[in-house]
Amino acid sequence: MQKATQIDMTRWLAVASVGGLIVLGLAWEMWLAPIRPGGSLLALKVLPLFLPLAGLLKNRMYTYRWMSLLVWLYFTEGVVRAWSDRPPGNYLAMVEIVLCLVLFAACALHVRVRLKKAAPPAPLAAAAGADAP
Repeated sequence: MQKATQIDMTRWLAVASVGGLIVLGLAWEMWLAPIRPGGSLLALKVLPLFLPLAGLLKNRMYTYRWMSLLVWLYFTEGVVRAWSDRPPGNYLAMVEIVLCLVLFAACALHVRVRLKKAAPPAPLAAAAGADAP
């Protein structure tokens, strides 16, 4: 597969996963299985996911790197709630876990493919000039 195609595929997979986490988080806490009837403030947990969305859409490498770390907070929440919640909340938590794993894989693969596509750095001797021994 072409590297440009891999980059686009991982980019859109990451964007779709973040979008899925946002939609899932809002639907979960407002309608599907809220902690309190009528919804809860726990729906605010999706707000940090809006920050990387712009960077992912603009294809910024730094965003992919830190998003691969941020996603583990949501993964941890999913694991805890999959173990402790009653149905249907635990099923929604399992969906969150899958979305987190897909997001992490997409971010990691995106960074890996882009770094392989980048030009190799100049040798240190050439960069230092004639002063190098």
